[in-house]
Amino acid sequence: MSRPAQPFARHLSILLASTAMMVGYSQMTATAAETTAAIAPAGANPMLAPWTGPFEGVPPWDKMDPELFPDAFTKGMAETRAQVQEVIDNPDTPTFENTHVPMMLAGDTMERLFALWGVQTSNKSNDRVEDIDAEWSPKLTTFYTELFLDPKLFARYKAVYDKRNSSGLNAQQVRIVERSYDEMVRDGANLSPADKTKLVEMNSKLEGLFSAFSSKLLGDEKLYTFVTDKTELAGLEPGFVASLAAAAESQGKPGQWAIKNTRSSAQPVLQGATNRALRERVYKAFISRGDNGDANDTNATIAEILKLRQQRAELLGFATHANYRMADTMAKTPENAMGLMMKVWPAAVARVKEEVADMQAIADQEARAGNGPKITIEPWDYRFYSEKVRKAKYDLDESEVKPYLQLDKLTQAMFWSAGQLYDLGFRENTGTVPVFDPKVKTFEVYNLKTNENVGLIYLDNFARDGKRSGAWMTTYRSQQTLGGERNVLASNNNNFTEGAKGEPTLISLDDATTLFHEFGHGIHYLLQHIYYPALAGVPRDFVEFPSQVNENWLMTPEVLSKYATHYRTGEPIPQALVDKILASNKFNQGFETVEYLSSAIVDMKLHNRKIPVTDVDKFERETLAEMGMPKEIVMRHRLPQFGHLFSSDAYSAGYYSYLWSETMDADTWAAFTEAGGPWDRSVADKFRTILLMTGNETDRAEAYRAFRGRDPDVKALLEKRGFPTE
Repeated sequence: MSRPAQPFARHLSILLASTAMMVGYSQMTATAAETTAAIAPAGANPMLAPWTGPFEGVPPWDKMDPELFPDAFTKGMAETRAQVQEVIDNPDTPTFENTHVPMMLAGDTMERLFALWGVQTSNKSNDRVEDIDAEWSPKLTTFYTELFLDPKLFARYKAVYDKRNSSGLNAQQVRIVERSYDEMVRDGANLSPADKTKLVEMNSKLEGLFSAFSSKLLGDEKLYTFVTDKTELAGLEPGFVASLAAAAESQGKPGQWAIKNTRSSAQPVLQGATNRALRERVYKAFISRGDNGDANDTNATIAEILKLRQQRAELLGFATHANYRMADTMAKTPENAMGLMMKVWPAAVARVKEEVADMQAIADQEARAGNGPKITIEPWDYRFYSEKVRKAKYDLDESEVKPYLQLDKLTQAMFWSAGQLYDLGFRENTGTVPVFDPKVKTFEVYNLKTNENVGLIYLDNFARDGKRSGAWMTTYRSQQTLGGERNVLASNNNNFTEGAKGEPTLISLDDATTLFHEFGHGIHYLLQHIYYPALAGVPRDFVEFPSQVNENWLMTPEVLSKYATHYRTGEPIPQALVDKILASNKFNQGFETVEYLSSAIVDMKLHNRKIPVTDVDKFERETLAEMGMPKEIVMRHRLPQFGHLFSSDAYSAGYYSYLWSETMDADTWAAFTEAGGPWDRSVADKFRTILLMTGNETDRAEAYRAFRGRDPDVKALLEKRGFPTE
């Protein structure tokens, strides 16, 4: 849960955050209206052309060019407007079939276009891409906001809604009608014309600010800490040091070592570097992203976002932005989300005090032995000294584990696990379909029992310039049956540091967990089998649930014995080492929980207030002080760099969702444990058929109760983290 997994690419926030996009655009079909070609011929622009090739057509990554997108956006919007206008102008009495169905079948070209643009902005960005994004994001948001605020369109939805219980609709159709109507009302359909104009302006301004924030953050993440003396890198793994040398050479500084200002580069330094001054330099550069008073400072941008969000919430009839964003979640209200978080926070803070005491004791002992000066544990010491504590308590050193964690082998492991649990098979076919970077791998996904194609998954595992930080999953095409069954094009994106030339890529246990986490999102979408695309998207606080459950299979004996093999000898990881890992699985949970939960609580407090924050840094400092934030830890995402909150609306007042989902995750894992163990197919089949395959066909809280026989029990989460349950 401490990893910034984000299952949707940023471009979809344009659709998800403004108006009632779920109705026809959050999951749009690959089958366009028959009139599309006549309305807006694609011409020679390959960004607009239907996808061709195997697997029901694949994205033309080899033809992607930023300069093609402005023309494509213009033509794609014209096509979409015509498709929606055709629904509006239908003279027949509004029905589900002539209103909801064609709206769900509209927008094919824009769906493909956003998939391409999302990769361009998230995986392959540059200065020109940022300029185009800054120009077109507000235009696109304005277009969709105006489109879905059309009173004639809303009148058709309302007419169907008013007769939903007397027109012979089935349960799924009624759910679509009610949810789409409620969402349109929630997003402004009943506003006056003047207020609709205000809403359009607000959404457009917000999208521009989101783009500006992302560009500034990426600017600071492009920076490096350069090291000229190799002795400063003592304690770091040779392969990682080699990658830093390669990075420096690529920056025109051969003979030096370059530590990029991203988590994937900074964290190994903070964990392993014996040079305390270097750890402090890297730490301060990393936590200061977006907060340096220069052209990339994000504080003023954030303040403007907060002001507009609150104005929009009040315009739409909500007390706060948090109330607005949580209206369609499992938690329902900010108070419910805060209630869960505050059940966990005190125990987490108490555990941090114990962890710091253990670390300080080792630091003091070293000073007494003459192995360094007397120090007080600071934030740049936490990861370094926690490894010393781990070694002292469990005789476990991360460097002992990493040689057994080969990226390619663990990729096979996650595929094998999905086969054992869900009958999903994976065949590598890299080189047979276009990719957007030479290091992207592709795999055909099929059903092991029937050999029927399920889709394709792209793995973009390595960090590079122009790729946003963190890890995320997205789909370029999602499953649905309406308009013709279609397969899934899924993508997992990580920021691992690639191994030196000729050497395998070794990853940390934390990175391995991230690998399984993101693939859990992929499994969710690969297994989905819904008829109507309007029932595909799940609430934000359910999204992380399947991914967090999937993390659990990494440490099962079956996976470790088969796939955790030493990169030189090929020997499986020794059981004694596995026992040490398992014995320490509750180690450092104070740090992990406080680092994440402080970010989630600050997010909620930031957005659940009527007076918007203007001094972002001051608010962060004062709120953390009120919460009793341990001084030895910094938020996992400080506000000036909190992309989850300020690169779109997607996770705003929603970062709590990781904890909400992990409560279900811990309870679900308990279900496996109580049955036949991790590979119990009866539990796996229930998990698949009730929760993973069904999208949002029923209320997700009800679906969970159908799976487990009750609501999730927070005690399972507390026990998993080693916290008191009373």
